[in-house]
Amino acid sequence: MLPSRFDYHRPESLDEALRLLAELDDAKVLAGGQSLIPVMKLRLSAPEHLVDINRVPGLDGIEESGGALRVGALARHNQVAASDVVARYPMLAAAAPQIADPIVRNLGTMGGSLAHADPAGDWGAVMLAAGASVVARSARGEREIPMTEFLVDVFTTSLEADEILTEIRVPARARAGGTYLKLERKVGDFATVGAAVQVELSNGTIGRAGIALTGVGSTNVHATEAEASLAGAEPTEGAFAEAARLAAASTNPISDVRGSAEYKRHMVEVFVRRGLATAAEMAPA
Repeated sequence: MLPSRFDYHRPESLDEALRLLAELDDAKVLAGGQSLIPVMKLRLSAPEHLVDINRVPGLDGIEESGGALRVGALARHNQVAASDVVARYPMLAAAAPQIADPIVRNLGTMGGSLAHADPAGDWGAVMLAAGASVVARSARGEREIPMTEFLVDVFTTSLEADEILTEIRVPARARAGGTYLKLERKVGDFATVGAAVQVELSNGTIGRAGIALTGVGSTNVHATEAEASLAGAEPTEGAFAEAARLAAASTNPISDVRGSAEYKRHMVEVFVRRGLATAAEMAPA
């Protein structure tokens, strides 16, 4: 199928892009296009205007600044996967090569993926577990949105119609280990289950844990009860097993061609327990 008719706009600066979004009714931002274009071709979305921000400079940087990793919204998945800076963030480094397939990773962007808010998307879970936030800009100004407030529902974020996601901020955690485990039927398929896990040790106990899940709810699931069960605990197999049980209980998967709801909950438990053990082993004592 072909998309419905739309007007195409290609701003050369962020200010121009923001002005267009402020002036146009029913406009969508085009970044990598790996999610938006297929949805438009299926006519599940039919915006009257596309605002292509790919020529806007300064939105694809990756750097550490102010105690955080800062990733520009236009950073391509392959760029993130190859970054020496991102390599210092093991959970992100583990997730980046698993995003979709090689073709999608060449064009798809981290910002576009997060703004799409697909509950089967990997970056949403990673950013929840990392305690990340995003920066949104409009002609009215700029605001920073915690990831816990950014992901609202299926394909729904807290971005306003005139806002552009410009940057992702991930807190630097020098004493943390982490990983991302993903079950998929074949490369490029939507995740059957994914688990983003981060563990920060403090004097031999767990100072902070981050656990979030992919593909088992109407949004990426933030397993807050599982995280809380680990605060101050020793990094033992028993503690990890209890956290994994709580994480599985927090999910609401559906049975489909990728597996039954019971199977998906079981895999959450397996992945979280395994991920916690791996993350704790990686974390500096």
